[in-house]
Amino acid sequence: MLDQQARDALAWEKVDGMMPAVVQDICSGKVLMLGYMNPEALDKTLETGNVTFFSRTKQRLWTKGESSGHFLKLVEITADCDNDTLLVGANPIGPTCHLGHETCWLPEQEPTLSFIGQLEKVIASRKGADPGSSYTASLYAKGTKRIAQKVGEEGVETALAATVHDKEELVNESADLIYHLLVLLQQEDLSLADVAAKLKERHNVSG
Repeated sequence: MLDQQARDALAWEKVDGMMPAVVQDICSGKVLMLGYMNPEALDKTLETGNVTFFSRTKQRLWTKGESSGHFLKLVEITADCDNDTLLVGANPIGPTCHLGHETCWLPEQEPTLSFIGQLEKVIASRKGADPGSSYTASLYAKGTKRIAQKVGEEGVETALAATVHDKEELVNESADLIYHLLVLLQQEDLSLADVAAKLKERHNVSG
């Protein structure tokens, strides 16, 4: 998050007081939209936790979701190396695009790996659902022990597929393993972001 020193370093004069702000889904990494912030919009974003821009058409501050309810909940915000562009990490509440899409870009333009973040959200939404409504909900109903058992089973099957060099089966079993691991993490109130943070920490330590 921008501390006071980082805020003071922002080069507003280079962008005539209107700084591009790229909004990224903090979980999936998808780029959701591009907006513009002036100092007042940045202040309001930091104060309220709802991403706010300066609307060049309305000529006023505009909080994303103020009409639709589809807010962008601020998680972090950083400046680029030139201090003239902002990267906003947010949790979107509903679709970001005014056309009802998840992002302001077409699905075929999205990075393939970002689907894992999308899948994690779907899996999380199944917690507490009727066990008969989906396989994921039925797993949650069976509890941690059964979910952990499934992760173990899929791990063994993934390893076996690799030992016989069956690439197609290796991909299939890996998909099953990742899916069940995501369910297990959600069951224990964790997320893939927690795992990624640990990997990042280890990488920084090990170099």
